[in-house]
Amino acid sequence: MKHSAPQGYTSVAPWVVTDDTGALLDFITAAFDGEEIARVPVEDGSIGHGEIRVGDTVVLAFDRRADWPVMPSLLRIYVPDADAAMAAAVAAGAQVITELSDSAWGDRGGRVRDPFGNIWWVVSRVEEVDPETSWRRMSEPPYAESMRIAQETLDAALSGRSAGISSPPVRLAD
Repeated sequence: MKHSAPQGYTSVAPWVVTDDTGALLDFITAAFDGEEIARVPVEDGSIGHGEIRVGDTVVLAFDRRADWPVMPSLLRIYVPDADAAMAAAVAAGAQVITELSDSAWGDRGGRVRDPFGNIWWVVSRVEEVDPETSWRRMSEPPYAESMRIAQETLDAALSGRSAGISSPPVRLAD
C-alpha cells in the first residue's frame, strides 16, 4: 500500500474517546511530551475533535456522548527511557498496571492506566534481538516470569478479576 496520509500523519491513527478529552490532551502532554495540534470545542462545550502528536504519531480524540459506551483504548508508546516515562505518567495521574521489566525481544517496559481508563504500554528498545534468540530467551526464567506477569496484570486490569490469567507463548512450526 502506498503512503497516502497527509504530511506529518501516519497511515493508521488511533482514536481515543473519553469523558474529558481536554484533560486527556493535558495528560499526554505531561506524561509523554505530547505536542497538542488541535482542540476543537463544539456548541455543547465538549471537545468534538482533538489531536496530539506523540513522537511520529498523531493521536486523535473526542468526548464521548452520554449514550455511547465507555471504550478505553489500549496504546503502545515507544519512548527513549521507559523508566522516566512511566514515572512521568504516574506523576500526571496514571496508575501502574504492570511494573517495568525487560522482555525477551529487547524491549524494557511496563503498563499504566491513565486517569481516563486507557492502558498504555510504555516501552523502550534497549537492545536488538534476533527472533531465534527471542524464542530461546522466552524459556529462560527471568523472561518467562516477565511474560507471565505482563499477561496476568493485563488480564486482571481488563477483566476486573483480582488475579489474572496467563499462558506461555507457543512457537508455531516454521
